[in-house]
Amino acid sequence: MPFILGIAWDWIILLVLALGYFGYALYRYLVTRRILTNLSEEEFKKGYRKAQLIDVREQKEYDAGYIWGARNIPVTQLKQRKKELRKDLPVYLYDQTGSRSRRAAWILYKEGYQDLSHLKTGFKQWTGKIKKTKKPDY
Repeated sequence: MPFILGIAWDWIILLVLALGYFGYALYRYLVTRRILTNLSEEEFKKGYRKAQLIDVREQKEYDAGYIWGARNIPVTQLKQRKKELRKDLPVYLYDQTGSRSRRAAWILYKEGYQDLSHLKTGFKQWTGKIKKTKKPDY
């Protein structure tokens, strides 16, 4: 009998942990949908010239090609460089596939930024104008 109760408690603990994890994931998903506007490429093109366009990829990825007019602030540096952004203007975020821009939106939202949008398909599928940074010849 004690062996069965021991197994039961293990399963209960695992169940509680799994429910906690999925509950937190659902919470993040719902809040992200509320704070971040997903834009198609056409919607993104219509509004990004009037917004602060931020590429949240790392410098190497940015140098390989970026949307014309974008500033590179990698998501790993966003907390330290948030003062470079204005809270009174919309912020358009993008990355390679859309996942890092969601994380960047959370960081900015916690800092008081309200008008946050991102390119839902990411730079990988961007068909608009791009610019490449010339790499120095060493």
